Amino acid sequence: MAGNSFGTLFKLSTFGESHGVAIGGVLDGCPSGIEVDFDAIQNELNRRKPGQSAIVTQRKEPDTVEFYSGIFEGKTTGTPIGFAIHNTNQKSHDYTHIKDSYRPSHADYVYDQKYGFRDYRGGGRSSARETASRVVAGALAKQFLAEMKINAYVSQVGNMKMETPYQDLDFSQIEANPVRCPDPKMAAEMEEYIKEIRKEGDTVGGVISCVIQNVPIGLGEPAFDKLHAELGKAMLSINAVKGFEYGSGFAGVTMKGSEHNDQFNQDGTTKTNNSGGIQGGISNGMDIYFNVAFKPVATIIQPYQTIDKEGNFVQTKGKGRHDPCVVPRAVPIVEAMAALVMADFSLLNRTIKANS
Repeated sequence: MAGNSFGTLFKLSTFGESHGVAIGGVLDGCPSGIEVDFDAIQNELNRRKPGQSAIVTQRKEPDTVEFYSGIFEGKTTGTPIGFAIHNTNQKSHDYTHIKDSYRPSHADYVYDQKYGFRDYRGGGRSSARETASRVVAGALAKQFLAEMKINAYVSQVGNMKMETPYQDLDFSQIEANPVRCPDPKMAAEMEEYIKEIRKEGDTVGGVISCVIQNVPIGLGEPAFDKLHAELGKAMLSINAVKGFEYGSGFAGVTMKGSEHNDQFNQDGTTKTNNSGGIQGGISNGMDIYFNVAFKPVATIIQPYQTIDKEGNFVQTKGKGRHDPCVVPRAVPIVEAMAALVMADFSLLNRTIKANS
């Protein structure tokens, strides 16, 4: 199966399935001499792991990462960093009822058609459990990008949307509630709504916003490898993501050019930031900010009609442990993918400037 690697110089390749022995990855291109904060890496995994609150899947996984190479005496060696996270709480029997049928809006059908075979246990390779490996690599990327600050948070669940500009938010409040929304009042309302959706056996989508600060000028390439294009690719590679917008995004179409243009200050900064920190595909030193839209989780705990392998209509019902809303657990995944993109472009930039 192709398409299991991400990045050019700072490159991650992942392996494993939801109900296999382990998931993991190899991170290549990480510079040597970086002091590794193992607690910080585990903390990122804890933010993503299942069973952390009443509004996420109740699968119980410690998600403890084991490193096998590329780190010696607490520092990166410059060689490939190999790691794995062992699965310990699989309940594969929860999926036997879909062995010969397909869940609507899930990857089941297309996997079977593409490969002629599929691992129906938890979705196999298509499961969001694969993203735990991304979080490990992203945590290492964050340590390489020590001066950059990457903060993602839940800004919308269903129709409940936070309107506060990110400049007015206290990012220290993101981890103060299980929704990971930095507005305490809105977070409480979102949490209750997700609990109601769960009781109905249904699911709901949402939006994660992300802000990258202290970005140097010059990251990104002018044509096909634009910084925002790679960020978009990174976000759209995350399970359940249906949309990406940066800067003014779709709202920008309602503005005139005279309103949308970011006028310069004398020091090269801009009075506004409708560009979202990226111009011509290259970072301009202003904050990069973007939104990522997540669809409702496909597996619902309600009766539904689908088709089996023979094309017959069948009636079935979702079983097992699933997220009623994926966005609270996806916050560290968005941060991780953003960090991988920024780390990759930081290394690429070193190759084209003599004084880097």
